[in-house]
Amino acid sequence: MTYLNLDKTKLINLSYSLNRELIRSNHAGSYACTTVISANTRKYHGLLVCPLEYLDGGYHVLLSGLHETIIQNDTEFNLGMHKYDGDHYNPRGHKYLMDFEAIPTSRLIYRVGGVILSRETILAQNEESILISYTLADSHSPVVIRFRPYLAFRNIHALSKANNDVLSKVYKINNGIRMRMYQGYPFLYMQFSRKNEFVHQPGWNYNIEYVMEQKRGYDYKEDLYVPGYFELSLKKGETVIFSAGTGEAEPRSLTRKFRNEKNKRIPRNTFHNCLLNASQQFLVRKEKNTTVMTGFPWHRPSLRNTFGALPGLTLPAGDLKTFKSVLDHGLSELHRSFNAAALKSQRHIFRGIDEPLWFIWALQQYYHHLDDYSQAWETYGRKVRNILNSLCDGLADVVSMHENGLLFCDNTEIPFTWMDCVVDGRQVTPRSGYIVEVNALWYNAIMFSLKIAREAGDNTFVSRWKDLPSRISESFVQVFWSPDKGYFADYVRDETADWSVRPNQVLVASMPFSPVHDDMKQKMLEVVASELLTSKGLRTLAPKNPAYIGIYDGDQSARDSAAHQGAVYPWLLGHYAEAYLRLYKKSGVDNINRLFQGFNEDMEVHGIGTISELYDGNPPHYPNGAISYAWNVAELLRMEQLILYYQNIQ
Repeated sequence: MTYLNLDKTKLINLSYSLNRELIRSNHAGSYACTTVISANTRKYHGLLVCPLEYLDGGYHVLLSGLHETIIQNDTEFNLGMHKYDGDHYNPRGHKYLMDFEAIPTSRLIYRVGGVILSRETILAQNEESILISYTLADSHSPVVIRFRPYLAFRNIHALSKANNDVLSKVYKINNGIRMRMYQGYPFLYMQFSRKNEFVHQPGWNYNIEYVMEQKRGYDYKEDLYVPGYFELSLKKGETVIFSAGTGEAEPRSLTRKFRNEKNKRIPRNTFHNCLLNASQQFLVRKEKNTTVMTGFPWHRPSLRNTFGALPGLTLPAGDLKTFKSVLDHGLSELHRSFNAAALKSQRHIFRGIDEPLWFIWALQQYYHHLDDYSQAWETYGRKVRNILNSLCDGLADVVSMHENGLLFCDNTEIPFTWMDCVVDGRQVTPRSGYIVEVNALWYNAIMFSLKIAREAGDNTFVSRWKDLPSRISESFVQVFWSPDKGYFADYVRDETADWSVRPNQVLVASMPFSPVHDDMKQKMLEVVASELLTSKGLRTLAPKNPAYIGIYDGDQSARDSAAHQGAVYPWLLGHYAEAYLRLYKKSGVDNINRLFQGFNEDMEVHGIGTISELYDGNPPHYPNGAISYAWNVAELLRMEQLILYYQNIQ
């Protein structure tokens, strides 16, 4: 029995197993994603999905699946699985499954009569390559195994349809073949660690259905191309490695390569190790740049999510080198986008005005971890100063600092914050004017900058900015705080405050430097705990609000409408925990630890060994959205560090 283990009773129950997904990514940016029983239910699923920037800037499914057939005594047993019209599954290979485990890699065990076959999958860490190890654990006689590759060669957001443009020619290579379906694509190299026979038998498999796409209101039928099949014989105790990648492999080294790749993995044998393992999957290293993927399988990088997630993804593991690499690359991206021209440009319309403030917060976390601020201003002072000056002086019609010291976001057409969903050209949660968390981040950024500037002796900077925090603090309370309600307005515009109970106000108390007193923080957190806190994070809107939507479901318009009107986000729990522990210190640890440990059960739900993007606002808070989300994993790891810190303080 292992930590992540599903037995036969769960695996053959399709309502259970088809809702459990696996996502594995690598530092090259590729990923492999499917369900625990290897039956694809999304157009985003595939054994090898690669970024092909030169084609369209997107990710492409090359190898959709690999179906195995065990042949013994002239009888065929198909281990694969596809869904067709209605509830028709063919073949139904899941019925042969005995066991699934995910330590450290994903392994399925099949039993067909007296034959026991183990299938273990691993994605190479630094190249676009998937490796699958097959071991014949038991058999009274040799068996023949036939392997049929199902190919797509299309963008993850599209679907493949049968056509006459396919390049059907295959080229024999050492223990395998190479081929590509269309001009412009890289060749896919499919090889085995031992000799085999390839039978060229090209054809289409029509009308495969993806139930999750049907549920989400998208086109859900696909035709996949099968170029033929590989066939080889195995005896009891023998192992063969299959490799598929965009470069040719050396068959003799595949066994060693698989073993070496396996040894690199963090074992997913505890909740903590699952989070650490998941955190590594969001880091993409290309050339000299390291970036953070927002989430899998469809999210692309964003600066807000990068800076918000970066401390949790790297600092708990002590990976300061990666932190610096990501931060510096993100800073260069920020420099290109954070100016008046870029903010007015249509292609930057979804850039958040809070992104540079999240950058300063991430920088603050880095130096707090080092417990040494001596080099902070020398290294980043000029960039920090430019950010603060730009916001203070104002950027076109987007943002300006008012006489009261607060930032005012003036353009009502641009979604400035993380609540940025737009449906039919309309913002679901329009927030402009004085925005509560933007100004909490603003105050914190100025205070941190003053701290590191003083240490560096930059008296010019200190002289200019030292009087502003007190002005901001006074204005913040006047603009946002309601003594009667006991919480902060979400935003204020034209002297009208939005008193919807939302979680953004938690950042007022979680920031290392806060513009308000502890008694206000305490009252606010009581309201948040009463109306927004769930076992999986904070709701984005209180249920008593008429606009509340408790279930994240339906087509894209319905889902986007629900995403910030009640859906629960775990990353917000990290900031709630920090605010709570700042107030209650050691006496608050038990409450926060219970919330943290509650995610232990999520390791076998939705995305195996990771944390989903969001949860329903209504109990039982079912996981939804992307199956693995960087900011959520990161904040749980940071939350764990906070628990350990406050447990040990005197």
